[in-house]
Amino acid sequence: MTISTVLILAIVIFATLIFTLTNGLHDASSVVATFISCGAVNPIHAISLAAICGFFGALTSGSAVANTVSGIVTIPTEASLLKVLLAAMIGAVVWNLITWKFGFPSSSTHALVGGLVGAVWVARGSDYILWGWSELIGPSHQLLGVTKIVAALILSPALGFIAAFILQLISNLVLRNANFSINNWIKKIQWLMAGLLAYSHGANDTQKTVGIIALALASASYSGGQAGLIWIKGFAGAVMFAGTLLGGWPIMKTIGRGIYTIRPIHSLNSQLSSGGCIVLATTLGAPVSTTHVVVGSVAGVGGADEFRMVNWKIGKEIIIAWCITIPASAIVAAMVFYLMRIVG
Repeated sequence: MTISTVLILAIVIFATLIFTLTNGLHDASSVVATFISCGAVNPIHAISLAAICGFFGALTSGSAVANTVSGIVTIPTEASLLKVLLAAMIGAVVWNLITWKFGFPSSSTHALVGGLVGAVWVARGSDYILWGWSELIGPSHQLLGVTKIVAALILSPALGFIAAFILQLISNLVLRNANFSINNWIKKIQWLMAGLLAYSHGANDTQKTVGIIALALASASYSGGQAGLIWIKGFAGAVMFAGTLLGGWPIMKTIGRGIYTIRPIHSLNSQLSSGGCIVLATTLGAPVSTTHVVVGSVAGVGGADEFRMVNWKIGKEIIIAWCITIPASAIVAAMVFYLMRIVG
């Protein structure tokens, strides 16, 4: 590798880790939002739990999601791909910081996909993006590339809503004559559920970072084998850990208080449904937004309990996020790559 290639590779890895940090600010805050808002735990303990469990999730995650993310790009793994990846990550980071600042429940995965699409499109053209349309309408009806990611991002909040809605209806039936003191047990159980949700978040979201860094290393003709994969996961998990500890307080307030008045049983059912959805997505290799899944589950428990008391405007915000996040991050990434091309 030349010195310039090593330098660009280092910058790409650094930018990717910054993206992971902003991902921690975004999605990790949603993991503990209901846990805190229902009065089960104080914020410091909740954030610490999420950080630790998310870190172990990152270390023990597989590679299915990473393969899906890196598979979007069909450009040969050569040194020129490094500038494309750098522009993509800057586009994603900029959008994540903007939405985090304003407490907007955006998706880091949307931002990452948009950044990749925008940078690749400007660099090589749309033919070098695996859209997956032909596979979708073909005889195999496979979900690949961008179509697989978009489908997962759209369907996962809906699945979280349905699962939480059903769980809440069952809970209302089973606990209709329960004593108020049962809330103490529900709060204790939430420690386990919140830990599992944080673990599944770390396993799914860190793989997105692993996929990008692995692609960058391959472009620089570096292959560290299994040992290399472990240190990538370790770095990504550590940065996600730091991002979680910093806390995404604006987004936490939006989810924990802005959708529905959360009580312990609501929080527990939200955690169960969200965690189940994310584990399923990780197994299938589908990158999903933890924030959007949690928002869907909170709306689900509220809809089952008191439909009219749910702030359905948050659903509109998510739909807006679906519509603008990918184009916005794609535009930023395209502009960054264009500027790098001019500079030389």
